[in-house]
Amino acid sequence: MKYMLIMRATDEAMGQMGDSDFAETLAKVGAFNDELVRAGVLLAAEGLADPAEGVVVDTSVEPPVVTDGPYGETKELFGGFYILNVASKEEAVEWAKRIPVSGPGLKTEIRRVTTIDEFPQDNEWIQKERAWREATGQL
Repeated sequence: MKYMLIMRATDEAMGQMGDSDFAETLAKVGAFNDELVRAGVLLAAEGLADPAEGVVVDTSVEPPVVTDGPYGETKELFGGFYILNVASKEEAVEWAKRIPVSGPGLKTEIRRVTTIDEFPQDNEWIQKERAWREATGQL
């Protein structure tokens, strides 16, 4: 099963991370990533750029409204993610507990990534997506 570990932080925690030794943080995260690779569970991992570089597209109105970041009303920011291929949610939780960047205002949300097999297979759009995934080696 695939699980996404979503790295979240409060504004304060993001600010404090900017004050930490970046080389030390990279060494800790690099060692953790190496463990994930050696265990054979890492499928993807990425960090995200500063929220000030982002935009929000609000599709709750017509036409959609685009607002520059940072996001004014958020309490937590999505800072990066891992996608792991593990046997269970419990295993994903155990990996999340070992993430080396920790402290006040930092959390990891764990969400299972659905598979195409969970959708109605007689749907034309699911069939098209399945064909695309097969053609690109994703299935």
